[in-house]
Amino acid sequence: MKLGTRLRSIALFEQLGPGLVTGAADDDPSGIATYSQAGAQFGFSLLWTMVLTYPLMSAVQLISAHIGRVTGCGLAKNMGDLLPKGLVSILVVLLFVANTINIGADIAAMGSAGELVLGVDSHWLTIGFALVSLLLQLFLPYRRYAAVLKWITLCLLAYVALIFMVTIDWRDALLGLVVPRVTSKDAVVTVVAILGTTISPYLFFWQSAQEVEEVRQDDSAEPLVDAPWQARREFRRMKLDTFAGMAVSNIVALAIMLGTAATLHAQGTTAIATAADAAKALQPVAGRFAFLLFALGIVGTGLLAVPVLAGSAAYAIGESRGWKCGLEHKPWEAVGFYSVIGCATLLGIAIDWSSLDPIKALFWSAVVNGVVAVPIMAGMMLVARRRRAMGKFVIGQRLYRVGWVATAVMLIAVVPMIVIR
Repeated sequence: MKLGTRLRSIALFEQLGPGLVTGAADDDPSGIATYSQAGAQFGFSLLWTMVLTYPLMSAVQLISAHIGRVTGCGLAKNMGDLLPKGLVSILVVLLFVANTINIGADIAAMGSAGELVLGVDSHWLTIGFALVSLLLQLFLPYRRYAAVLKWITLCLLAYVALIFMVTIDWRDALLGLVVPRVTSKDAVVTVVAILGTTISPYLFFWQSAQEVEEVRQDDSAEPLVDAPWQARREFRRMKLDTFAGMAVSNIVALAIMLGTAATLHAQGTTAIATAADAAKALQPVAGRFAFLLFALGIVGTGLLAVPVLAGSAAYAIGESRGWKCGLEHKPWEAVGFYSVIGCATLLGIAIDWSSLDPIKALFWSAVVNGVVAVPIMAGMMLVARRRRAMGKFVIGQRLYRVGWVATAVMLIAVVPMIVIR
C-alpha cells in the first residue's frame, strides 16, 4: 500500500469513534447467538432483515449522536427536561434490568467460548472477563479507554473471514437478501429478535453520552448550540462515523448469518441456543480454524459490549439523577456513576452462577428492551425537534421521518415479541 493511501486510511479510522464502537457493540455475544440461530434455522431466507435494519438503526443512532453533540448533555438529561421525571426513572430502571441480564448472558457466552478454546472452567473465565472489563472502566483514562474499545472492534473481522472459509451458494444468498420471506411463526419470532438486538436502547444512551465525552476531552470543542461554527465539520464526522459503525454492525451480522446458513443449516444443524453452541457446531462442519475464529470473536465482542452495556446504564441513571457522570472522572470523583457500572457487572456475574436459565432470561431482557425502546425513541424524536434544547440544529425532516418509521417498526415488533412464544 502506498504511503499516501495508508495515511488516508489512518486518518479515516481516526475520525471514527462513538459510532464505530456503538455499531460494533451491537454485535455482542447475545446478538451473535441471534444471528447464528437465524442462519442455522432458516438458511439465507432472513438475510433481508439486515437491509431493513440498516437505515433504521443508522437514523436512530445518528439522532442520538446529534442530541449529545448539539446540547452537550446525554440522552437521559435531555429526556428528563422534556418528559415526566417518574416516567424517565421507570425507563432507566428497566434499562438497567435489561442491560444487567444482557451482561450476564454475554459474559457467560465469553466464558463458554473461552472454555472451548482453553479447556478452563467457564465460570472462572466468566469472572475473569467481567473483572477485566470492570477494571478497564475504573482505572484507564478515557482517551486510552476509548482507543482500546475502537481497536477491539477489529476482532469483528473474524466473522467476515468466516465467509471466505466456507462454500456459499451466492445465488440463494442474494435472493434471501432482496426478497423478504417469513415462512413460519418461529421465523416471525426470529425477525423480532433481530430487530430487538439491532435497535437497542442501551446503544442510544451510549452514543449520545460518548459524543458528550468527546466534547469534554477536547478543549477546543463546545456544544454546538454554543459553537455553531463547528457544526458543519461535526455533523459530517458524526454522519461518517455513524453510518460506518452501523455498516460494520450489519456486515458482521450478515457474515454470521451467511456462515451458519452455509454450514450448519446445510448440514441440518438448527438447534443453536447460544453463540458458544454455534462455535462448537461449526468445528466438525467448517474446520478447527473457523471454530477458533468464531470462538475468539465471541470473547472479543464481549469485551467490547460489556462495558457499553454497563456504561450506558450508568449514564442513563446518573444523568437522570443529576450525578456527576463520565469515564473521564476518577472513580472517587463520580461515585454514583461508577457504582452503577460495578453493580451491573457484578450482578451479571451473579446471574451466570445462579440457577436462572440464561436463554429465558435473555429472551425476557429482549422483551424489556423492545418495550422500553418505543417510548425512549419517541422521546428522542421530540427532543431532536425541540428548539429549546437543539436551537437551530433541530434534525431535518428526512431524518425525523425515518426516526419515526423506526419507532413505528419497533412498536409493531413489540406485539409479537410478547404474544408469540
